[in-house]
Amino acid sequence: MIPEPLGRAEKPRLTRIDDTCGYRVFRAVNAVVLLVVAAVTLYPFVNIVAQSFSDEQAIRTGRVNLLPQGFNVKTYEIIASDPAFWNSYLNTVVYTATATAISLVLTTTYAYVLSKHHLKGRGLLVGVAVFTMFFNGGLIPNYVLISELGMKNTLWAVVLPNAISVFNLLVMKAFFEGLPKELEEAATVDGLGAYGVLLRIVLPLSKAVIATMVLFYAVANWNSWFSAFLYFDRADLFPVTVYLRNMVAGATTATSMGSADADVGQVNSNIKSVTMVLTVLPVLAIYPFVQRYFVSGVMLGAVKQ
Repeated sequence: MIPEPLGRAEKPRLTRIDDTCGYRVFRAVNAVVLLVVAAVTLYPFVNIVAQSFSDEQAIRTGRVNLLPQGFNVKTYEIIASDPAFWNSYLNTVVYTATATAISLVLTTTYAYVLSKHHLKGRGLLVGVAVFTMFFNGGLIPNYVLISELGMKNTLWAVVLPNAISVFNLLVMKAFFEGLPKELEEAATVDGLGAYGVLLRIVLPLSKAVIATMVLFYAVANWNSWFSAFLYFDRADLFPVTVYLRNMVAGATTATSMGSADADVGQVNSNIKSVTMVLTVLPVLAIYPFVQRYFVSGVMLGAVKQ
């Protein structure tokens, strides 16, 4: 007599992690915390925007919160008619575009070289880059060096000293190391040299991380002011951030901008907030177009395969 087969044991029911009570609580708490952080982060900027459109009395009495009080655009009109502001704005655009292009070329080529483990002297090149993260010559030696090189009051004084960010360099290096080596080997067999492989194979596959580096460098250069403040003696070379710094420090006043006596109080009350809004607008306009590359670019370069 053939024995009946034993009954199969029932498979245990697997519970999805998003069905658990703990995970739902985590999501709720996470959402609340992120909303609070977003509100705390956005409040100062919204308040600055509200002040820039408010009248003098409302600002001086502290009645401006999230909405403008006594809508007024007089300061915007006076700032827009100030040639020094637009000259500083143009300087900032030139400095940012030049510095970002130089930084991107140097960072990309340096990172690509460091990603080749067979390269002789690679350890030394990595060590030199990492060393600069912890040590530098200091303010006075840097100033003396820039002066001796004849770069004071020139474009190069603000675009060359900080051309490579070591953090960005290491992110791009990790990204290049994760690319399939078979693609480069196949391109080499087809007759491409090192530059051809980089330009025609590697860079087209690196759009996400390149867009992320462009964002990092552009924002850093746009917001930079200390180098220009240190190395420029001529006001016509100042970027808009130094213009803003002079506003905050009181070096530039409504009177010096040629505003009428009746408008001096209004301009002095919200000139700083108006200048801040005008300074940050280009970054806010550009960021949405590169934001989709931001997370993917950083994660692709930060995860070791």
